[in-house]
Amino acid sequence: MSQPTIQHLLTRRSVSANSLGEPGPDSAQLDQILTAAARVPDHKKLVPWRFILFQGSAREAFGQELAEICRKEEPEPSAFRLEMEAKRFLRAPLVIAVISRVARPAPAPEWEQVLSAGAACQNLVVAASALGFGVNWVTEWYAYSKGVNQVLGLTESEQVAGFVYIGTANETPKERPRPALGEVVSVWQA
Repeated sequence: MSQPTIQHLLTRRSVSANSLGEPGPDSAQLDQILTAAARVPDHKKLVPWRFILFQGSAREAFGQELAEICRKEEPEPSAFRLEMEAKRFLRAPLVIAVISRVARPAPAPEWEQVLSAGAACQNLVVAASALGFGVNWVTEWYAYSKGVNQVLGLTESEQVAGFVYIGTANETPKERPRPALGEVVSVWQA
């Protein structure tokens, strides 16, 4: 692994979706990001994920859908909450939904297929941040909403693995505490 790559992995930080702005990736950069996202471990070559892009006016249109779904699924949401949901996808110039799709009957274990979708999310994050963009991978209420799943056209074997917000960071994220290796690493011995 080259020094710039390891240095990027050691210093990469998520940027709050609320701290993202224009510009987002251009079409060539987006192709690179998506190509990197598709280069993940994939036992049996099942491609157990897909991507849905939200750009331009589609972000506002989807926000209106979110507000309506929130109104239906939550008991008495406030006007403030509905306004927030309507603007949720306007926080960044690009939002990518990563959809985990499990092949059944499973030629590879279901867990491995789900992990592959998680790896696709992580590669999106790493690729976009390597190109200098601020990135945030989130799973908020709308990642688990049946109404959102319906609007996205998800099948019974699909679920949202995450929404990846990509844009230009308006501020440098602060470092956060990381676990000490001694707390998370053990060596198995016979």
